[in-house]
Amino acid sequence: MAVKIEKKIKGYSVVTPEDKAKEAAKAAAASVAAVKAEEPADNVIQMHERIERPEILIGSTYKIKSPLFEHALYVTINDIVLNAGTEHESRRPFEIFINSKNMDHFQWIVALTRIMSAVFRKGGDVTFLVDEMKAVFDPRGGYFKAGGVYMPSLVAEMGAIVEDHLKSIGMIHDPEMSDAQRELIAEKRAAYEQRGAKKNSEVTRSASITVVEPRNEDVTVTGDGASFPPSATVCHKCSTKALVLMDGCATCLNCGYSKCG
Repeated sequence: MAVKIEKKIKGYSVVTPEDKAKEAAKAAAASVAAVKAEEPADNVIQMHERIERPEILIGSTYKIKSPLFEHALYVTINDIVLNAGTEHESRRPFEIFINSKNMDHFQWIVALTRIMSAVFRKGGDVTFLVDEMKAVFDPRGGYFKAGGVYMPSLVAEMGAIVEDHLKSIGMIHDPEMSDAQRELIAEKRAAYEQRGAKKNSEVTRSASITVVEPRNEDVTVTGDGASFPPSATVCHKCSTKALVLMDGCATCLNCGYSKCG
């Protein structure tokens, strides 16, 4: 088929197979760019639909009195109620605030609460925050809170508060102790108290008939109403200062852990 050229020829070139491959690659790249242009700018997959903050939220405030701070810390966790008034009604954490008169650690506290609030609003399983926070250790050493429970750091105690709050709203279910385990702990506590009473009743006399005061091992009442001896050490299982030596074996009077099995 003859083609009539109407314009003046200024130059020419021969189209090779390589040139055809380049043209095809350019066309494919242009089609991919057009598809990407039609997609949203932020292709972030959300766990659920976006929920706007209601005007009123319900929550709880917890007090932290740590020997690391002169002033107490107040942790407030606000919850959002989903499917209110239906059989599927549930409470989920929505935001967290920490207030104190102590401004030494204001920056990292604000950063921590903003990140935690963002995780709460993201939805899904947020219980992993508890394990992550409770695993934070202070290089200067931890402290004991009321009740003889060891806290490796201030962040760990915040994690314990978040855990207690999630338990209260039903997100975390604490496995209940069996009746057999409760009876075992009661027997161990009774045996230890009986042994302590027996030791206190013994009077040691020296060569001059001087009476030596017996060792005082009276139990102390903790914040939860449980009582443990002052000489007890920290249990590696429940992190409570309730580990005593009974019959040559380390035994916990709080959870029933025994080194001898």
